Amino acid sequence: MEKAVPIVLAMFKRALAIPKLKIVFGTDAVAGAHGRNVEETIVRVRDGGQKPMDAIVSMTSLAAESLKMQDQIGSIAPGRAADLVAVSGDPLSDITALRRVTFVMKSGKVYR
Repeated sequence: MEKAVPIVLAMFKRALAIPKLKIVFGTDAVAGAHGRNVEETIVRVRDGGQKPMDAIVSMTSLAAESLKMQDQIGSIAPGRAADLVAVSGDPLSDITALRRVTFVMKSGKVYR
């Protein structure tokens, strides 16, 4: 894993340099990664150079688009599933705010 991280980050930086390339957040999570996916987003911003908003879009609306589900999930709009994650702080100025979840809303129901 230690040898792979620099290689993956270098590839990610090359991908960011390609104009209009859609980089979708996804996971082939391994044991122990469940519930820790946001760490990849933090690394993408902190070490990979991705803009925070681009990382958030990658996790939300772009991921929904890649699944052809953009009319159901991935953004906040009438008629879409009310699936939200509220965090303490501003992830655009501090991406680690994504670690500080205050509540999750799934189909309009709040879970704390």
